[in-house]
Amino acid sequence: MATTARTFPQYLSRPFQVLWFEVDELAIFLFTLTVALIYGGVAWIFFVAVQYGYIRTKRHKPRGFFKHLLYVCSLVQMKNYPGFFEQEFHE
Repeated sequence: MATTARTFPQYLSRPFQVLWFEVDELAIFLFTLTVALIYGGVAWIFFVAVQYGYIRTKRHKPRGFFKHLLYVCSLVQMKNYPGFFEQEFHE
């Protein structure tokens, strides 16, 4: 009888990472990199500024900051939640 040893994860809610980026940081990195490669010049300053600003801001915010930021900008709808600009909500 063969037994398979499974390792127990050290952190249950550890975010998925690629190199040193979390998924939301990687998405912003790839988007701004693409813009910088297409337009060049001043877009490289935009690339560095956006990366620096987002990562610095994210370190001081709770988890899920990026998803809520998209919700506030009305780019993503959350299930079973009213729109961000709703003044009253009746259940």
